Amino acid sequence: MDGTNRSNIKIGGEVDIVLKADQPTGKLTHGKVADILTSSGQHHRGIKVRLEDGQVGRVQKIYPSFPKIDGVEYQEGII
Repeated sequence: MDGTNRSNIKIGGEVDIVLKADQPTGKLTHGKVADILTSSGQHHRGIKVRLEDGQVGRVQKIYPSFPKIDGVEYQEGII
């Protein structure tokens, strides 16, 4: 999913971000979103977020989330 659109990013969602220090290398950091820091609806380099561990960076990848049924993640079409 597109990390340049704020509407695609949800608190608690899993994402990969690029930290400012890692921009030259493109190294990604994985985590869960604690806060969305970019106030505009879009940003061409990625929406800036704070992860639950406190790291701040721009979203490069958004992982899909699936509903939970009785505590088990449910993916439609997968048995």
